[in-house]
Amino acid sequence: MIKLIDTLSYKNRLRSVSPAWKCGFAAVLFIGAYLSHPVVQLCLAGWMLVWTVFYARIPFKSYLLLIGLPCLFYVASLPAIVIEIGTQSRDSVAAVSTNQVLFTFMNWTCYMTEAGLHQAGYLFARVVACLSCLTFVMLTTPMSELFQVMNKLRMPTLVLEIMLIMYRFLFLLSETAQHMYTAQKARGGQFGFRGRLNDTAILIVRLFGKTMQRYRALSHGLIARGFTDEIRMAPYAAKPVATRYWLESWIGVCLLLGLECWIRWR
Repeated sequence: MIKLIDTLSYKNRLRSVSPAWKCGFAAVLFIGAYLSHPVVQLCLAGWMLVWTVFYARIPFKSYLLLIGLPCLFYVASLPAIVIEIGTQSRDSVAAVSTNQVLFTFMNWTCYMTEAGLHQAGYLFARVVACLSCLTFVMLTTPMSELFQVMNKLRMPTLVLEIMLIMYRFLFLLSETAQHMYTAQKARGGQFGFRGRLNDTAILIVRLFGKTMQRYRALSHGLIARGFTDEIRMAPYAAKPVATRYWLESWIGVCLLLGLECWIRWR
Protein backbone atom coordinates (compact mmCIF):
# COMPACT_ATOMS: atom_id res chain seq x y z
CA MET A 1 0.00 0.00 0.00
CA ILE A 2 2.77 2.46 0.90
CA LYS A 3 4.51 1.77 -2.42
CA LEU A 4 1.26 2.49 -4.27
CA ILE A 5 0.86 5.82 -2.47
CA ASP A 6 4.48 6.78 -3.13
CA THR A 7 4.19 5.87 -6.82
CA LEU A 8 0.96 7.82 -7.33
CA SER A 9 2.33 10.88 -5.54
CA TYR A 10 5.17 11.10 -8.07
CA LYS A 11 3.16 10.33 -11.23
CA ASN A 12 0.01 12.46 -10.82
CA ARG A 13 -0.87 15.49 -12.96
CA LEU A 14 -0.64 17.91 -9.99
CA ARG A 15 2.94 16.91 -9.23
CA SER A 16 4.31 20.19 -10.60
CA VAL A 17 1.95 22.38 -8.53
CA SER A 18 3.37 24.11 -5.46
CA PRO A 19 3.31 21.71 -2.47
CA ALA A 20 2.79 24.60 -0.05
CA TRP A 21 -0.32 25.66 -1.98
CA LYS A 22 -1.70 22.12 -2.03
CA CYS A 23 -1.13 21.70 1.71
CA GLY A 24 -2.68 25.08 2.50
CA PHE A 25 -5.66 24.39 0.24
CA ALA A 26 -6.25 20.99 1.87
CA ALA A 27 -5.80 22.46 5.37
CA VAL A 28 -8.48 25.10 4.79
CA LEU A 29 -10.89 22.49 3.45
CA PHE A 30 -10.07 20.12 6.32
CA ILE A 31 -11.05 22.77 8.87
CA GLY A 32 -14.23 23.41 6.92
CA ALA A 33 -14.95 19.68 6.73
CA TYR A 34 -14.66 19.38 10.49
CA LEU A 35 -16.88 22.36 11.35
CA SER A 36 -19.49 22.45 8.59
CA HIS A 37 -22.93 20.89 8.09
CA PRO A 38 -23.16 17.30 6.71
CA VAL A 39 -24.55 18.54 3.39
CA VAL A 40 -21.55 20.84 2.96
CA GLN A 41 -19.23 18.03 4.02
CA LEU A 42 -20.61 15.72 1.32
CA CYS A 43 -20.30 18.47 -1.29
CA LEU A 44 -16.72 19.06 -0.17
CA ALA A 45 -15.93 15.34 -0.45
CA GLY A 46 -17.32 15.29 -3.99
CA TRP A 47 -15.28 18.36 -4.93
CA MET A 48 -12.07 16.79 -3.58
CA LEU A 49 -12.86 13.66 -5.60
CA VAL A 50 -12.91 15.85 -8.73
CA TRP A 51 -9.53 17.36 -7.82
CA THR A 52 -7.95 14.00 -7.03
CA VAL A 53 -9.41 11.76 -9.73
CA PHE A 54 -10.02 14.13 -12.67
CA TYR A 55 -7.36 16.80 -12.19
CA ALA A 56 -4.57 14.69 -10.67
CA ARG A 57 -5.54 11.61 -12.77
CA ILE A 58 -5.44 9.24 -9.79
CA PRO A 59 -7.11 5.89 -10.64
CA PHE A 60 -10.62 5.78 -9.21
CA LYS A 61 -10.11 2.28 -7.77
CA SER A 62 -7.01 3.38 -5.89
CA TYR A 63 -8.85 6.41 -4.56
CA LEU A 64 -11.76 4.29 -3.32
CA LEU A 65 -9.34 1.85 -1.73
CA LEU A 66 -7.52 4.57 0.19
CA ILE A 67 -10.81 6.12 1.30
CA GLY A 68 -12.47 2.79 2.15
CA LEU A 69 -9.75 1.25 4.29
CA PRO A 70 -9.82 3.97 7.00
CA CYS A 71 -13.63 3.79 6.94
CA LEU A 72 -13.34 0.29 8.38
CA PHE A 73 -12.46 1.91 11.72
CA TYR A 74 -15.66 3.93 11.43
CA VAL A 75 -17.65 0.75 10.73
CA ALA A 76 -16.09 -0.88 13.80
CA SER A 77 -17.36 2.00 15.97
CA LEU A 78 -20.93 1.88 14.65
CA PRO A 79 -22.30 -0.63 17.20
CA ALA A 80 -21.24 1.61 20.08
CA ILE A 81 -23.00 4.60 18.45
CA VAL A 82 -26.19 3.05 17.14
CA ILE A 83 -27.01 0.11 19.44
CA GLU A 84 -28.17 0.43 23.03
CA ILE A 85 -29.06 -2.20 25.62
CA GLY A 86 -31.54 -1.57 28.40
CA THR A 87 -34.00 -3.27 30.73
CA GLN A 88 -37.73 -3.38 30.07
CA SER A 89 -38.76 -1.13 32.92
CA ARG A 90 -41.95 0.91 32.88
CA ASP A 91 -40.06 4.12 32.22
CA SER A 92 -38.22 2.71 29.21
CA VAL A 93 -41.05 0.77 27.54
CA ALA A 94 -42.35 3.84 25.73
CA ALA A 95 -38.86 4.89 24.65
CA VAL A 96 -37.92 1.42 23.41
CA SER A 97 -41.20 1.01 21.53
CA THR A 98 -40.38 4.03 19.35
CA ASN A 99 -37.03 2.52 18.29
CA GLN A 100 -36.13 -0.56 16.25
CA VAL A 101 -35.76 -3.55 18.55
CA LEU A 102 -33.13 -6.04 17.43
CA PHE A 103 -33.71 -8.80 19.97
CA THR A 104 -34.91 -9.36 23.52
CA PHE A 105 -33.28 -11.68 26.04
CA MET A 106 -34.97 -12.22 29.42
CA ASN A 107 -35.42 -8.71 30.83
CA TRP A 108 -32.92 -7.04 28.48
CA THR A 109 -33.65 -5.42 25.12
CA CYS A 110 -31.17 -4.55 22.38
CA TYR A 111 -32.41 -1.78 20.09
CA MET A 112 -31.26 0.95 17.71
CA THR A 113 -32.09 4.57 18.53
CA GLU A 114 -33.08 7.24 16.06
CA ALA A 115 -30.64 9.67 17.64
CA GLY A 116 -27.85 7.12 17.21
CA LEU A 117 -28.64 6.68 13.52
CA HIS A 118 -28.57 10.45 12.98
CA GLN A 119 -25.27 10.68 14.86
CA ALA A 120 -23.81 7.89 12.74
CA GLY A 121 -24.84 9.70 9.55
CA TYR A 122 -23.31 13.00 10.71
CA LEU A 123 -20.10 11.21 11.69
CA PHE A 124 -19.89 9.40 8.35
CA ALA A 125 -20.14 12.66 6.40
CA ARG A 126 -17.41 14.24 8.53
CA VAL A 127 -15.13 11.20 8.23
CA VAL A 128 -15.44 11.03 4.44
CA ALA A 129 -14.88 14.78 4.03
CA CYS A 130 -11.78 14.86 6.24
CA LEU A 131 -10.38 11.71 4.62
CA SER A 132 -10.84 13.20 1.15
CA CYS A 133 -8.73 16.24 2.13
CA LEU A 134 -5.96 14.09 3.58
CA THR A 135 -6.04 11.73 0.59
CA PHE A 136 -5.70 14.67 -1.79
CA VAL A 137 -2.44 15.76 -0.14
CA MET A 138 -1.19 12.20 0.25
CA LEU A 139 -1.70 11.27 -3.42
CA THR A 140 -0.58 14.53 -5.06
CA THR A 141 2.46 15.50 -2.96
CA PRO A 142 5.55 13.29 -2.48
CA MET A 143 6.73 12.80 1.08
CA SER A 144 10.00 14.58 0.40
CA GLU A 145 8.12 17.75 -0.54
CA LEU A 146 5.91 17.44 2.51
CA PHE A 147 9.07 17.38 4.65
CA GLN A 148 10.24 20.55 2.87
CA VAL A 149 6.93 22.27 3.59
CA MET A 150 7.04 21.25 7.27
CA ASN A 151 10.65 22.46 7.48
CA LYS A 152 9.59 25.80 6.00
CA LEU A 153 6.86 26.03 8.66
CA ARG A 154 9.57 25.78 11.35
CA MET A 155 8.70 22.32 12.57
CA PRO A 156 11.40 21.07 15.01
CA THR A 157 14.28 19.32 13.28
CA LEU A 158 14.12 16.37 15.67
CA VAL A 159 10.48 15.70 14.73
CA LEU A 160 11.30 15.80 11.02
CA GLU A 161 14.22 13.41 11.47
CA ILE A 162 12.06 10.93 13.39
CA MET A 163 9.36 11.12 10.70
CA LEU A 164 11.94 10.60 7.94
CA ILE A 165 13.44 7.56 9.69
CA MET A 166 10.00 6.07 10.34
CA TYR A 167 9.03 6.62 6.70
CA ARG A 168 12.16 4.78 5.57
CA PHE A 169 11.52 2.05 8.14
CA LEU A 170 8.05 1.41 6.69
CA PHE A 171 9.60 0.69 3.29
CA LEU A 172 12.11 -1.67 4.88
CA LEU A 173 9.31 -3.44 6.74
CA SER A 174 7.16 -3.79 3.63
CA GLU A 175 10.03 -4.99 1.43
CA THR A 176 11.24 -7.51 4.01
CA ALA A 177 7.73 -8.91 4.47
CA GLN A 178 7.30 -9.28 0.71
CA HIS A 179 10.62 -11.10 0.34
CA MET A 180 9.86 -13.48 3.22
CA TYR A 181 6.40 -14.21 1.83
CA THR A 182 7.86 -14.96 -1.62
CA ALA A 183 10.44 -17.27 -0.04
CA GLN A 184 7.72 -19.16 1.81
CA LYS A 185 5.68 -19.56 -1.39
CA ALA A 186 8.75 -20.82 -3.27
CA ARG A 187 9.29 -23.51 -0.63
CA GLY A 188 5.70 -24.75 -0.77
CA GLY A 189 4.39 -22.69 2.13
CA GLN A 190 1.19 -20.67 2.41
CA PHE A 191 -0.85 -23.70 1.29
CA GLY A 192 -4.16 -24.54 2.92
CA PHE A 193 -5.92 -22.70 5.71
CA ARG A 194 -3.92 -24.14 8.61
CA GLY A 195 -0.69 -23.88 6.64
CA ARG A 196 -1.31 -20.20 5.93
CA LEU A 197 -2.01 -19.49 9.58
CA ASN A 198 1.17 -21.28 10.66
CA ASP A 199 3.37 -19.69 7.99
CA THR A 200 1.94 -16.23 8.64
CA ALA A 201 2.66 -16.58 12.36
CA ILE A 202 6.26 -17.59 11.58
CA LEU A 203 6.59 -14.64 9.17
CA ILE A 204 5.36 -12.16 11.80
CA VAL A 205 7.71 -13.53 14.45
CA ARG A 206 10.78 -13.31 12.22
CA LEU A 207 9.82 -10.12 10.41
CA PHE A 208 10.82 -7.68 13.13
CA GLY A 209 14.24 -9.27 13.70
CA LYS A 210 14.99 -9.33 9.97
CA THR A 211 13.90 -5.72 9.58
CA MET A 212 16.07 -4.59 12.49
CA GLN A 213 19.08 -6.23 10.85
CA ARG A 214 18.47 -4.22 7.68
CA TYR A 215 17.91 -1.09 9.74
CA ARG A 216 21.28 -1.56 11.48
CA ALA A 217 22.88 -1.92 8.06
CA LEU A 218 21.24 1.35 7.03
CA SER A 219 22.55 3.05 10.17
CA HIS A 220 26.08 1.78 9.54
CA GLY A 221 25.83 3.07 5.97
CA LEU A 222 24.88 6.54 7.20
CA ILE A 223 27.77 6.59 9.67
CA ALA A 224 30.20 5.44 6.98
CA ARG A 225 29.10 8.38 4.82
CA GLY A 226 29.82 10.95 7.52
CA PHE A 227 26.49 11.14 9.37
CA THR A 228 26.81 13.70 12.20
CA ASP A 229 23.52 13.17 14.07
CA GLU A 230 21.71 15.62 11.78
CA ILE A 231 19.79 14.83 8.61
CA ARG A 232 19.81 17.88 6.37
CA MET A 233 16.60 18.47 4.47
CA ALA A 234 16.61 19.68 0.90
CA PRO A 235 15.74 23.40 0.70
CA TYR A 236 12.19 24.28 -0.24
CA ALA A 237 11.82 25.07 -3.93
CA ALA A 238 8.85 27.27 -4.80
CA LYS A 239 6.71 26.09 -7.71
CA PRO A 240 4.11 28.00 -9.71
CA VAL A 241 0.36 27.57 -9.38
CA ALA A 242 -1.78 27.90 -12.45
CA THR A 243 -4.27 30.78 -12.41
CA ARG A 244 -7.04 28.32 -13.14
CA TYR A 245 -6.36 26.43 -9.92
CA TRP A 246 -6.28 29.67 -7.90
CA LEU A 247 -9.64 30.77 -9.31
CA GLU A 248 -11.32 27.38 -8.90
CA SER A 249 -10.09 27.00 -5.33
CA TRP A 250 -11.29 30.48 -4.27
CA ILE A 251 -14.64 30.10 -6.02
CA GLY A 252 -15.19 26.64 -4.54
CA VAL A 253 -14.32 27.75 -1.01
CA CYS A 254 -16.63 30.77 -1.30
CA LEU A 255 -19.48 28.60 -2.59
CA LEU A 256 -19.06 26.10 0.24
CA LEU A 257 -18.92 28.92 2.78
CA GLY A 258 -22.05 30.49 1.31
CA LEU A 259 -23.87 27.15 1.41
CA GLU A 260 -22.87 26.68 5.04
CA CYS A 261 -24.11 30.16 5.98
CA TRP A 262 -27.40 29.59 4.15
CA ILE A 263 -28.01 26.24 5.93
CA ARG A 264 -27.24 27.68 9.37
CA TRP A 265 -29.14 30.94 9.07
CA ARG A 266 -32.11 30.11 6.90
